[in-house]
Amino acid sequence: MTKILIIDDDRKHSELLQAYFRRFGISLVCAYDADEGFRKLSVEDPDLLLLDVMLPGRDGFEVCRELRKTSNLPIVMLTARGDVIDRVSGLELGADDYIGKPFEPRELVARVQAILRRTDPAGPAQGKLRFEGLVIDTGSRSVTVDARPAELTSMEYELLLILARRHGKKLSRDDILGELRGIDAAILTRSVDIMISRLRQKLGDSVKPPRFIQTVWGRGYSFIGVPVADAEFP
Repeated sequence: MTKILIIDDDRKHSELLQAYFRRFGISLVCAYDADEGFRKLSVEDPDLLLLDVMLPGRDGFEVCRELRKTSNLPIVMLTARGDVIDRVSGLELGADDYIGKPFEPRELVARVQAILRRTDPAGPAQGKLRFEGLVIDTGSRSVTVDARPAELTSMEYELLLILARRHGKKLSRDDILGELRGIDAAILTRSVDIMISRLRQKLGDSVKPPRFIQTVWGRGYSFIGVPVADAEFP
């Protein structure tokens, strides 16, 4: 059974979500502050984290920042704060999605299921995309750069895959948003450049000229990695 951890100090709301998620075959484990959340993360080994921004003590941003130092666990931020900057901040820190409170439980389930589908290594299109210095294994959802593993979040991996599968094509920000389902496009439009920057850093591509991702001024981005002969493109 899929297991999800929620860190939210609203006990009643969390318990209601716990009962609702059970209807979809999802076990929801509840924690009510950051310290309890970290303890349960190590014990429960969840498939995804639902993380409220407004927590007592350390807030959701601090938890996300700390977690991203050691883990690529998918994170969905829950926020009652309407400020666009706050929502973008979560994505900058490595969150995979966010949803504003109040929300419909069914929408939250749909977003969670979309992320879990993306991170499922048993997806239908498995194989390897090989470029000089870069290998993307779509079976294990792993990436290596110069034979060293690159620790990408699920969103960063998905972004790289979108670019690499359209090798040599110019993709606008809207093109990218159309592929990254489950994210509010109006917010993510402001974050595409930030996510590209994070991805470049992890690929060691923050150099001039770049090896893998080229900025197309006024248009968007293009993947320019050099394919290896007989490379697979699932």
